[in-house]
Amino acid sequence: MTTIARDSLMSLEAYAKVRKTDKPELIAHRRLRTVRLGEHLGVQFEDERTIRRQIQEMLHIEKIFDQEGVQAEIDAYAPLIPDGSNWKATMLIEYPDVHERKRELARLIGIEDRMFVEPEGLPRVYAIADEDLDRENDEKTSAVHFLRFEFTRAMVDAIRAGAAVKLGCDHRNYPAHVAIAPETLASLAGDLH
Repeated sequence: MTTIARDSLMSLEAYAKVRKTDKPELIAHRRLRTVRLGEHLGVQFEDERTIRRQIQEMLHIEKIFDQEGVQAEIDAYAPLIPDGSNWKATMLIEYPDVHERKRELARLIGIEDRMFVEPEGLPRVYAIADEDLDRENDEKTSAVHFLRFEFTRAMVDAIRAGAAVKLGCDHRNYPAHVAIAPETLASLAGDLH
């Protein structure tokens, strides 16, 4: 697994200088690695670059500079970096209207466990969700979930060789699937080895 060492991060001062100038490039990178599934689900596939930026941003916002605080942020976010046999993602359930969101989050309990990736000609891989903590209760699911899609060697080889892949959900209240765009798939294939 790729790790982010404390000494590889920018100081708060250095990050503040580049924060705005490299933002358009980071937005483009995030957009490339985001797959929309229907109108209300966004899946942001993480990589070392997106997680490094998230850590730097948290250090900046919280003004964290002591070793223990920096390490705590690394420890919180580093598990979201893919380690060669998987894709890791942040799933966002998005309903702008607060009342609709409340109603739909109640209807979508368990959705995180019904998310899948399906390489062409191979079985579906269901997400391993929220390994850090449970994000739902008896009344609703969370609007944010962390997903890991773990692949077999055959799946890694197929994806790296250019197999088409679809992202989907077979939750009874949100059935949807979409082919992952070739340019997005090329970026995600780079996470596998």
